[in-house]
Amino acid sequence: MSSALVTRLRVSYQELFEALQRALLKLGFASEPAARCARLFTDTTCDGVYSHGLNRFARFVATIHNGTVDIQSTPELVTSCGAVERWDGKLGVGNLNAYQSMERAVALARQHSIGCVALANTNHWMRGGSYGWQAADAGMVGICWTNTLPNLPPWGASDARLGNNPIVIAVPRPGGHVVLDMAMSQFSYGALRAYQLSGEQLPVNGGYDLEGNLTRNPKAIEASGRPLPIGYWKGSGLALLLDLMAAMLSGGQATYQIPADPERETGLSQVFIAINLAALDQAGLAGQLADQIVGNLTSPPNSTAERVRYPGERVLQTRKENLKEGIPVAQSAWDELVAIGGS
Repeated sequence: MSSALVTRLRVSYQELFEALQRALLKLGFASEPAARCARLFTDTTCDGVYSHGLNRFARFVATIHNGTVDIQSTPELVTSCGAVERWDGKLGVGNLNAYQSMERAVALARQHSIGCVALANTNHWMRGGSYGWQAADAGMVGICWTNTLPNLPPWGASDARLGNNPIVIAVPRPGGHVVLDMAMSQFSYGALRAYQLSGEQLPVNGGYDLEGNLTRNPKAIEASGRPLPIGYWKGSGLALLLDLMAAMLSGGQATYQIPADPERETGLSQVFIAINLAALDQAGLAGQLADQIVGNLTSPPNSTAERVRYPGERVLQTRKENLKEGIPVAQSAWDELVAIGGS
């Protein structure tokens, strides 16, 4: 997407990290959580997921100020049953809770070959893909998902009863991890906002306008509150099942119980699964097989595509480019961040 309507500049990874860290310390974070949270926001922005990186930070700050997020709390173990554990997020910082949950799932997988952490009572995890990359970097297959506030109409309905409930599936690979990070709506609300800021239409229909017509206009979809589920009724059904499993495994809230105000969205339920490939793949052939499968995707593109890509490939390319040339940030978002940090 172009940035025709947004003034942008490029800052280095370290500059962005330090500015976020200063802001978090000013907000009252302790040193170690501030560093981890800043790193997660910086990595997300560096990887090109701008809608859930710096562009999301102002809303994150608002949830701290309105009491939705408790920056002092840390997750608490509720129930342990071998490779499966339940944790209470204590309404803490969403991305920190999620990072700790995947870290714990990885530790359980090293012990049991598979680990599952079901997390209740938490907040928005920001970029879900972060925890897929985290698992893959540890050599694990990672699977995680979250429910959300009601922002997706069930198939055939006109009002939102489901969440767009993102799911992440990650497979480690020496040549570049394969990481799928997707919401149950064709375009997440963050993506809709990014297209609005760029002044561009969506590449395909992404939802309905107020008259019930399919449209590529992101502003019209946001106004109607009717994004299109992926795969139509299939995405609607998958959103429901992800909500059911997250709430039932964690003992937490389902989508219908979560506040519909985006700045007061809280009490989410999430699941983090890690599978230890090394425990199963004694011959060490998994990486070779992954390379073969990904290599088999290479084929002549159709008339509308640049070329075939595997999930996560664009992230790796964007990360490399942004580390070299600087991370593009909106001038307004950068100015606001600097003001929060006081320098």
